[in-house]
Amino acid sequence: MKTVTVDLGQRSYDILIGENLLDHAAGRILPHLKRNKTVVITDENVARHQLPRLEKSLTGAAIEFETIVLPAGEATKSFSQTEDLLEKLLSMRLERTDTIIAFGGGVIGDLVGFVASVYLRGINFIQIPTSLLAQVDSSVGGKTGINSKHGKNLVGAFHQPVLVLIDVTSLETLEHRHIIAGYAEVVKYGLINDPAFFYWLEQNGRALISGDRETRTTAIQKSCEAKAAVVAADEKESGMRALLNLGHTFGHALEAENGYNDKLFHGEAVAMGCVLAFQLSYKMGLCAKEDMVRVKQHFDALLVNRITDFSFDVDNLLHHMKGDKKMSDGKLTFVLAKGIGSSFLSKDVNMEDVKSILKDALER
Repeated sequence: MKTVTVDLGQRSYDILIGENLLDHAAGRILPHLKRNKTVVITDENVARHQLPRLEKSLTGAAIEFETIVLPAGEATKSFSQTEDLLEKLLSMRLERTDTIIAFGGGVIGDLVGFVASVYLRGINFIQIPTSLLAQVDSSVGGKTGINSKHGKNLVGAFHQPVLVLIDVTSLETLEHRHIIAGYAEVVKYGLINDPAFFYWLEQNGRALISGDRETRTTAIQKSCEAKAAVVAADEKESGMRALLNLGHTFGHALEAENGYNDKLFHGEAVAMGCVLAFQLSYKMGLCAKEDMVRVKQHFDALLVNRITDFSFDVDNLLHHMKGDKKMSDGKLTFVLAKGIGSSFLSKDVNMEDVKSILKDALER
């Protein structure tokens, strides 16, 4: 088992990474329970494939628990589901000292984390992420939230978990598309500030996607170490943590225009967004064509969906982008790149350039 620590002083917590950790989860969870009771919140897909393993472990350790199963999919990150979940927890009379468990992918982690942040003004929660995207990104760092008709993750809070438990074997029941979607968030870390990691992924990405456990463990650990370092230095995203949004300004707009449905997964949108960010950087004369091409070719070789598979309206995409939560003083912040592993933040972007690269990408 690998351990990565998110160093936040008294609120520090461990990320545990290994094989078959679900089967022994109770031993890791028990020290974080102030009384012998918890609530597991998951979705229908995870309940079908993984829940029996967690429930068996909790039962074997005589931990009392109840389970709430929510619908799967991005639409679950909504005001209505948030209200329903809060009412269920209140009816269970959970106390402020209790702990809830977010057991699922990014949607469950974001929603349950947000609910934990507001229930009785904040209770502890544990992340047990079951998708690659959640294991390498959304389960770490305490960013929680739900979607609004105005955009993605516009309602939320920073609320850190007390433990993140990553079982690499839980990925083996995922569809290929879900692995690809999570892989985009892995690549992101190399593109931001670690060119050696991107080169490693060029050599090992196919093995990771194909299911090699050792490769997956290495990539997950490397990703968690990168994110933990950024979170420790900038927990509330006042500076360098915003670099983790590489590809997200474009990606969130693509998701919004697509109606947050499963025709386009979040990670797929981020992959498209990373390519667009490098294309914009190249157009602005910031990075070499060779780097832009390498990024595009890497994703094109692995993605199931491509931006040209969708009928996006450029003006609508620009409208969605202007509603992004990263707007400041009326200007949109972009994560751009001087090259692979050399990303930076910029508000000095001509929106006509953005419009031009979107049109070009959609016409290819």
